[in-house]
Amino acid sequence: MPSEFDLIRRHFDRAAAHCDLAVGDDAALMAPRAGMQLAVSTDMLVAGTHFFADADPTLLGWKTLAVNISDIAAMGAEPRWALLAIALPAADETWIAAFARGLFDCAHAYGVDLVGGDTTRGPLNMTVTIIGEVPAGAAITRGGARPGDDLWISGQPGLAALGLAALRGEAALTDAGRTRCLDALHRPQPRVALGLALRGIASAMLDVSDGLLGDLAHILERSRVGATVDLAALPLATLLETGAAPEFARRCLLSGGDDYELLFSAPPAARQAVAAAGARAGVALHRIGSVDAGSGELQLRDADGRLRPAPATGYDHFA
Repeated sequence: MPSEFDLIRRHFDRAAAHCDLAVGDDAALMAPRAGMQLAVSTDMLVAGTHFFADADPTLLGWKTLAVNISDIAAMGAEPRWALLAIALPAADETWIAAFARGLFDCAHAYGVDLVGGDTTRGPLNMTVTIIGEVPAGAAITRGGARPGDDLWISGQPGLAALGLAALRGEAALTDAGRTRCLDALHRPQPRVALGLALRGIASAMLDVSDGLLGDLAHILERSRVGATVDLAALPLATLLETGAAPEFARRCLLSGGDDYELLFSAPPAARQAVAAAGARAGVALHRIGSVDAGSGELQLRDADGRLRPAPATGYDHFA
């Protein structure tokens, strides 16, 4: 049976382009570029909580890194380095090789070096620490939304939640719809290019991992503002093309997790700049509401103009 160090050498020790010393020593050595701040984030993925224990390891490798890169994108930063700590029930080299293949496919796609980490025996889980760079003072945080700002969402939220529902037998989708939704669930595409394009334009931003409304509440809390979401402005048509029932599709769009789309605010005067940023990044953008003065108050506007409080929603690991 291969040792821990054999596994690291065979599967995770790859050439690194952006650091002075990577895998194989007690610590990696990296130097941020002049004038840059470091953006650092950590996410854990646990079997049975974040993914099925029998998940395809190649897809799981991609997703493990992609969801962390998304946090860097949400700050308007450029991902550069990652560290991986992984617990494995057994030293299954076929599984590990497939996982590493997916992980490095994502790393190469987004220009990230794997520079270290740890392996151990235990219940299957993976923790990535991701490090990016952003020009000093240019990071987009959750705390900059102001009353009167527009609210925007990128891409197509809800697809991943529909994919999970299909796997659980909770949604009947067309064959093409099921394929698209499962691809969104298993191979999220971090919006790095869009995050970079929105620097100096977006006033507040985060990535949607726990549901659009639940994550929007984090912006409202940090910015001390309220918001109104226009239900008629939500990008629902694509979800209906999957064969999903309308109300279920709307619920997945508003409350489903695993989207990794960017939710952001920007002044109305910046609408042309927002559109141009989306075009440069090749990502569709949808204006779905506005920021209000009421601290933490989130309401929904029906198609007929009636307002109602938004339900408490969003994924909670301990709920």
